[in-house]
Amino acid sequence: MSFFGLDCVRKREREEERRLKANDRDYNLSFKYATNAIKTSKYNAITFLPLNLFEQFQRIANAYFLFLLVLQVIPAISSLSWFTTVVPLILVLFVTAAKDAIDDINRHRSDKKVNNRKVQVLINGELRSEKWLDVQVGDIIKLENNQFVTADLLLLSSSEPLNLVYIETAELDGETNLKVKQALTVTGDMGDSVTALAAFNGEVRCEPPNNRLDRFTGTLSFAGQKYPLDNEKVLLRGCTLRNTEWCFGLVIFGGQETKLMQNCGKTTFKRTSIDRLMNQLVLCIFGFLAIMCAILAIGNYIWELEEGSKFTVFLPREEGVDAAFSSFLTFWSYVIILNTVVPISLYVSVEIIRLGNSFFIEWDRKMYYERSDTPAEARTTTLNEELGQIKYIFSDKTGTLTQNIMTFNKCSINAKSYGDVIDYSGQRLEITEDMESVDFSFNPLADPKFQFYDHSLVEAVKLENTEVHAFFRLLALCHTVMAEEKNEGDLHYQAQSPDEGALVTAARNFGFVFRSRTPESVTIVEMGTQRVYELLAILDFNNVRKRMSVIVRSPEGKLCLYCKGADTIIYERLHQSCSKLMDVTTEHLNEFAGDGLRTLALAYKDLDEAYFKEWKQRHHEASTALEDREEKLDKLSEEIEKDLMLLGATAIEDKLQDGVAHTIEQLAKADIKIWVLTGDKQETAENIGYSCNMLREEMNEVFIVAAHSPEAVREELRKARTTMKPGAEDTFVSKTILGNTPKIVADETVSGEYGLVINGHSLAYALEPSMEVEFLRTACMCKTIICCRVTPLQKAQVVELVKRYKRAVTLAIGDGANDVSMIKAAHIGVGISGQEGMQAVLASDYSFAQFRFLQRLLLVHGRWSYLRMCKFLRYFFYKNFTFTLVHFWYAFFCGFSAQTVYNEWFITLFNLVYTALPVLGMSLFDQDVSDSWSFEYPQLYVPGQLNLYFSKTAFAKCVLHSCYCSLVLFFIPYGAMYDTVRDDGRDVADYQSFAVLAQTCLLIAVCIQLGLDMSYWTVVNHVFVWGSLTMYFVVTFTMYSNGMYLVFTASFPFIGSARNSLQQLNVWLTILLTSILCVLPVLTYRFLLIQLQPTINDRVRLKVLQAKAAPPPPRRRTRIRRTSTRRSGYAFSHVQGYGDLVTSRRYLHRPAKPRSSGFTPTGRSLVFNPTGRSAGYSPTGHNQSPKQEVEATSLQMYRTRDMSF
Repeated sequence: MSFFGLDCVRKREREEERRLKANDRDYNLSFKYATNAIKTSKYNAITFLPLNLFEQFQRIANAYFLFLLVLQVIPAISSLSWFTTVVPLILVLFVTAAKDAIDDINRHRSDKKVNNRKVQVLINGELRSEKWLDVQVGDIIKLENNQFVTADLLLLSSSEPLNLVYIETAELDGETNLKVKQALTVTGDMGDSVTALAAFNGEVRCEPPNNRLDRFTGTLSFAGQKYPLDNEKVLLRGCTLRNTEWCFGLVIFGGQETKLMQNCGKTTFKRTSIDRLMNQLVLCIFGFLAIMCAILAIGNYIWELEEGSKFTVFLPREEGVDAAFSSFLTFWSYVIILNTVVPISLYVSVEIIRLGNSFFIEWDRKMYYERSDTPAEARTTTLNEELGQIKYIFSDKTGTLTQNIMTFNKCSINAKSYGDVIDYSGQRLEITEDMESVDFSFNPLADPKFQFYDHSLVEAVKLENTEVHAFFRLLALCHTVMAEEKNEGDLHYQAQSPDEGALVTAARNFGFVFRSRTPESVTIVEMGTQRVYELLAILDFNNVRKRMSVIVRSPEGKLCLYCKGADTIIYERLHQSCSKLMDVTTEHLNEFAGDGLRTLALAYKDLDEAYFKEWKQRHHEASTALEDREEKLDKLSEEIEKDLMLLGATAIEDKLQDGVAHTIEQLAKADIKIWVLTGDKQETAENIGYSCNMLREEMNEVFIVAAHSPEAVREELRKARTTMKPGAEDTFVSKTILGNTPKIVADETVSGEYGLVINGHSLAYALEPSMEVEFLRTACMCKTIICCRVTPLQKAQVVELVKRYKRAVTLAIGDGANDVSMIKAAHIGVGISGQEGMQAVLASDYSFAQFRFLQRLLLVHGRWSYLRMCKFLRYFFYKNFTFTLVHFWYAFFCGFSAQTVYNEWFITLFNLVYTALPVLGMSLFDQDVSDSWSFEYPQLYVPGQLNLYFSKTAFAKCVLHSCYCSLVLFFIPYGAMYDTVRDDGRDVADYQSFAVLAQTCLLIAVCIQLGLDMSYWTVVNHVFVWGSLTMYFVVTFTMYSNGMYLVFTASFPFIGSARNSLQQLNVWLTILLTSILCVLPVLTYRFLLIQLQPTINDRVRLKVLQAKAAPPPPRRRTRIRRTSTRRSGYAFSHVQGYGDLVTSRRYLHRPAKPRSSGFTPTGRSLVFNPTGRSAGYSPTGHNQSPKQEVEATSLQMYRTRDMSF
């Protein structure tokens, strides 16, 4: 570690290949590989002070105040005491440093917690418990069930047959379904023998550390042989071991070199756009200040030459001081006097405002999630106003938009729809949590978490309806799910896809319980009777087939093929006798799709024994072919999967989080663009897009970019762009910043609405420098963008791309470790306290429990924070420029002598006491409209995106306004006091009386301006405004009293000037005239603006007034329903399924122990006849017939009522 807490070890040359030997630390240490310790903190005890001060003095204003402090300790030019600057500066630096220290301490604690986890390491022939940070490359470690993977490991052996392990990769890609990894046979034979593992001396040569989660290449040299290594033999850090008693692994990458850490973006210092604008404005103010001081210095030089010589008789000059040197000193004196154009109290106030608005977010009960006892949390206090300017939102899908829970919602069986609850009048009822669900107590093996509300389906099961039994028998047999039963009746399913898990769970509850499997059989419990089906073949699904089939032999010896898949695929393979049933089922599928459900069609076919035997032989020959194996197998599948008999369809709901669709709709109305960046499959991502109304059937077109070469990706992007806007040219806006000329991609308008779905392979090419602008242009022309199968680093790259080429504020929201890099890359990161750990929350700027809270965070808190901060800055600059410019005009009447207009105590207390609380009250409590009206009109958010409330133009208007007011505040009192006498004839036109009048006029004028700027008066605002005015008069009369003069003669010279001035009627008339002249132009300008060019705020506030401040009618919280004919519900795997693994005798679990059927007769149990129709030979209990008649069924009672949102 370096002095600054960074790795200052001489950088090794770029690693081309990683070489390591097992159990040989000395050899591996020679390469200086990274240890397994991680570090996310920024500081340590030594580096905190210098690094933090370095960061803080990057803020130009802090450096400016330090420069002022140096000037104020020079007696020749100082006109104010040094402590007036040093105390506020130290306070600002201390508060900011304390906040940064607390944040970094939390990072240290998190790092320490992870680094101090324990794992068993094989050292010197024995297993020792070591901390994670002490693990090194080349060590062999032992992991046990449910443990996190310590580092990137080469799997050596496991407790499972054939050295398989099951891992959960939720931290990497957000998916909670299990993945299978398998060790090499040569290492798997070592098992858990410590002796054999300690003697293992294999050498690994592999790729250097990189961020590719889906790829690994390398070789293992052992016992004179060389074995290839790929991604299937590697366990990555961040995964969790599941359903595996133990496994051993060889550490390949550790700590910062692991693929997980390589995908984590760097922690950057985030600053708001207002902060960046402030830095530019402060530079402009410095220039303005320098010009004013130069003008006054030149004035002093001329005055000294023309008039100064007349005063040398009674004001002799010091030796060596001439007009030129006097003007030089005057320049720096005025720098000190006029420094209040950027007072340090501005930055103190900004931090207080941000802190207060952060507390409002955390105290908001409407963002509190009671179910998990999780309030909203503002983890940073510096970005609140940025929440009111968001243009792009980048969202994860799994766990962020969805609950990651699949539920069996509806089904269609033999032309009858199940799942809706119908009242006595035939109307469909909305299902609520209070509604009574189906009682599955008759089934001891039922999953207690499963809920279904249509009682007619369970009645059909109990009445042994043949088609219903065949339907659930198919669901119990046609899958590749693994069952684990630790205790009697306590079943746990591990599915490759959550859809499969939901379907098998539904069959389980309705009495067809999948119990266990072997490579040759599937055991299910049918209505209380355990039956073993011989598993003859699995025709697995993939993205091309979009279906899967199993061929089984029943205990009675009958052969049957069961098939499930996308309805369009199944329909092409149905027997012609199913036409009527198909028409009715299609209507049901349309209804299911209209509700945003994921649909699947089910069919079966009885097989002839002789035909199957011959087909099986051909299938075996094709599976062992060296050439065209896949094509031959597909042909055989096509051959046998035809003339199917339709059973029905399923409808699964991938549960969105509450309020997701409404939130997305509200954000879209606020002109916020949402991009979904997910590691999930394309099919799944599309389904969620349709479910939450991001993708709609009404769109002109949804483009799918799924090419596998740069040329093909470029062509698809160009084709999409040409479709949306024929003849579109490259459109950039050049903007020069400090000599750089970055390309700004301008927004392009298109007619119609389009969507874009792009997968990870294509995105990798699209993000290349030569194509990234083309991709961004195409994407920005679309209304909805979904990127699927993306790695964590690609998520961050997409965010960086938009930040680089669009002048917009970005927000990233996610819930897992795979979202951390995206959260860090965006201007604002939001973490969801979800199911995937706390990594996203720890890396975020804001966190809460539900996606729906995002609309309140942005449309209410963000908009209010931005509005308040902009009002504060406009008012603060107006107030201080007005205060300061009076000095400028006065200089022309005091010989440019750096004399102040006001009393020194007024100068000290103006920003700290007299005007601090009123402006803070406005900045903390002001709101143009209430939160309910903010939701009613999301368009109120748009001005923030366009920087309309505070910009360089708004600042210039403030300066002009201040110049006018300062002229009024100086010359009106000056003219009123000139040659004026009191009522008793005494002279009132002295310097002290003028100072009292000028400062009183100033304070009252700025308070009136504050009242005009404030939209929402609270008790606190009244107390602050009237209290500050009262405080001014109390303090003024006290400080200018005889007593204070007698006690501190040098400090309080204005004896009696307050009494002398403020008792005169003409003084109060002057104050009244000055105040009217200051606010009259403002009122005139605002009146004309509202009449001629009203903003959306003006129009909404008018509606509020018309409604007499009554809240808008409550929003209807009806479920958003899309009417659609799109049905592609099933989320097929992006890779080949587990079918080959299941039937290859590579048995995934040890054989289950003999057990009872699980149906124990109890008081409430039903006794089923195991030889009844439910145990029939054929799935439907009768021969298939091409003349089979399908009873016409009225669908009226199942149709969804048209509910207008």
